[in-house]
Amino acid sequence: MPEILLHYIWQRGIFKAFPQYTTDGRRIEVLSVGQHNTDAGPDFSNARIRIFDNDQTEEWAGNIEIHIASSDWFKHKHHLDSAYDRVVLHVVRKADKEVYNSLNQPIIQCELRYPDEQDYLSQLLADARLMDSSFSTHRCGKYLLQDPNLLTKGWKQTMLMRRLDCKKQSIDRLLAITNNHWEQAFYISLAHYFGFHVNGIPFEQLAINTPLSCLQKHRSSLKQLTAILLGQSGLLSSDDELYKEYHFLQAKFGLQPINPAMWKHGRIRPQNAPETRIRQFAQLLYQSEFLFSKLMDTENIDTLRQLLSVPGMGRDSLDVLIINAVVPFKYARGKNAAILRQLPAENNAIIRQWRELGQRVTDASDTQALIHLYQTCCQTGKCLNCDVAYQIFLSAQP
Repeated sequence: MPEILLHYIWQRGIFKAFPQYTTDGRRIEVLSVGQHNTDAGPDFSNARIRIFDNDQTEEWAGNIEIHIASSDWFKHKHHLDSAYDRVVLHVVRKADKEVYNSLNQPIIQCELRYPDEQDYLSQLLADARLMDSSFSTHRCGKYLLQDPNLLTKGWKQTMLMRRLDCKKQSIDRLLAITNNHWEQAFYISLAHYFGFHVNGIPFEQLAINTPLSCLQKHRSSLKQLTAILLGQSGLLSSDDELYKEYHFLQAKFGLQPINPAMWKHGRIRPQNAPETRIRQFAQLLYQSEFLFSKLMDTENIDTLRQLLSVPGMGRDSLDVLIINAVVPFKYARGKNAAILRQLPAENNAIIRQWRELGQRVTDASDTQALIHLYQTCCQTGKCLNCDVAYQIFLSAQP
């Protein structure tokens, strides 16, 4: 059995009809399978499981790693990699040995139980390969290739508005934890997208652990800003020239750094390394007083790019920040999102696959709509929630 099939069975919850147990006999309830990770690190992140042990119940939140055999854990050297220290469950077909993380702590394991009828597994494998190698819209892909207009302009506009509403809800949650402080909420959101796809979560946690008010008190010193942020990231070594500066400021503000194991370094270009991005973030805070107000007050794309520009950051990266951080805050404050039509279309794996299905993509409003459609309908298999399926149904009527 290829490992991709176990990934597919886990992601789709096909195992849920069967009781699951740890290798030492405790019952497992899977509350959330988590998000599939296609980058370096554990296979699924932000999963939640519940383990029953006689009258006691334990709930765990963390990562899931999947292998055919337990011994693959050691073959892949996960026992030496701190990125796997937050794995709460090792899902395998065959548990042939116990496994440990880099802290020498045992990892809970589960021999996954699932339908084992051969024809059914063969069909699952075919679906899994389609999901892995092409596009989860393969269910409607052949129809879209024949008639790209099945995905209507009206449906794309609906998807765009839903995406903006989802982002507004995220902003509302940030405002709730910052006592309705818009500038602090924006600072956290901007930090998240400064980490881009790979390091967004640790960057966001860095901002949460480092109040903007602390940075503003030292915004006239690039050295101190850099020392605080690098120190708070957990990536600042004791022999770095900034370490003493950070140690002093940490004690002054009572700061707590984040776990450095959160950061991902694998398969990342040097310009996207977390240390580089943190230094750029410090530079942005240093050079831009009243940044939030200035960004909210302008609708000019070139001005927005200039306000966010720091050495080493290209135009595509600046546009990512505008699309994902600036525009949602403008929308949340009652402004429309027409500025997206002034930004070029994003170029990522999701959009390239939509283009392969014959979709015309002209600007960022198109790409944001298509990304939302993919994430909320295609990726989750909720075809009945999609207008494309309805259009296919109408076209099939006599």
